[in-house]
Amino acid sequence: MSECEPGTPSFEMTWSSTTSSGYCSQEDSDSELEQYFTARTSFIRKPHKDKDEQIDWEKPVLTQAEIEQKIKEYNSQINSNLFMSLNKDGSYTGFIKVQLKLIRPVSVPASKKAPSIQDVNKAPRSQVVTRRTSFYLPKDTVKHLHIISRTRASEVIEALLKKFMVVDNPRKFALFERAEKDDQVYLRKLSDEEQPLHLRLLAGPNEKVLSFVLKENETGEVNWDAFSMPELHNFLRILQREEEEHVRQILHKYACCRQKMQEALTTRTPG
Repeated sequence: MSECEPGTPSFEMTWSSTTSSGYCSQEDSDSELEQYFTARTSFIRKPHKDKDEQIDWEKPVLTQAEIEQKIKEYNSQINSNLFMSLNKDGSYTGFIKVQLKLIRPVSVPASKKAPSIQDVNKAPRSQVVTRRTSFYLPKDTVKHLHIISRTRASEVIEALLKKFMVVDNPRKFALFERAEKDDQVYLRKLSDEEQPLHLRLLAGPNEKVLSFVLKENETGEVNWDAFSMPELHNFLRILQREEEEHVRQILHKYACCRQKMQEALTTRTPG
């Protein structure tokens, strides 16, 4: 059987040593190998099924009377005890539900017991490392947060990470608003200063009109400053491996073509 098979499948490096719900203890040091989980996905982007497109939800500035009326309408439409309530200072509190759709695993402290000052002073500086455990959050994990109307999107992200004891940089994540319209799903990344509870009040409780999703912050340019030194070194290793594999595939493709041409030449008689 010829080694030259028709078509070369697309290649994706996946460096991980765990299943979708596995755990692994690790040290945050420069000696880590490809098993550093945050480099699990390929550097080659794949098209998203969801459309990153803004829906023109109206975001008017409401008067105090309008806010009170909106809250009454909102509370009359929900079938749970997750009500909104108006405060004396004009703000309001309520619940938002956030769906976590993370592709890569998150890092949490390997142990709740932190090293003592004596331990740190005794150990050489090169040996002082932070132990972490990485794992994949269950698919479509959902978390309810009780927040105030002034709570910003960046604070929601920090609160979610704190709930799950995630020690990764919050800048690695982004909060999106999700809407279903005409059998299509649309996503829009919220800015840090936007107020999710205000958006929830304006849209009403219908999850198809508006819901919130936490995802990796991978739209546009990658914020490399948000990654640690071991992660960046590991990304370079992964990138080199992917490059070498793509080069190998290209060389193999042309070698196969060359072989078929030579076979065709040998089977033909001159003239």
